[in-house]
Amino acid sequence: MKQAIVARADLGMGEGKLAAQVAHASLMAYEDADRQAASEWKGSGQKKIVLRADGESQLFELADKAEREGLPHAIVRDAGHTQLEPGTASALAVGPAREDLVDKVTGDLSLY
Repeated sequence: MKQAIVARADLGMGEGKLAAQVAHASLMAYEDADRQAASEWKGSGQKKIVLRADGESQLFELADKAEREGLPHAIVRDAGHTQLEPGTASALAVGPAREDLVDKVTGDLSLY
């Protein structure tokens, strides 16, 4: 079981902002997971990986793929209080789900 969080590298987010967006995405996708997947992931150490996307269109392509695969996922849209414009899609989380299923969606991406 794992979760992959994909953050946009093109936005130039500061380290704190990046951490907050990744945390938002992780929690939102966890809340989208079914009870069994959430429980199994939580009980197995909550494995996560943070990956990089080159832009908004890549986030939405990955989200569409996750949807087609039936995987829990969530896109973060920033509120716009600090570094980003309101509504900016900044990150996507896929999973928690079986590692091989998450890799079908995110396996070609580079580490952030």
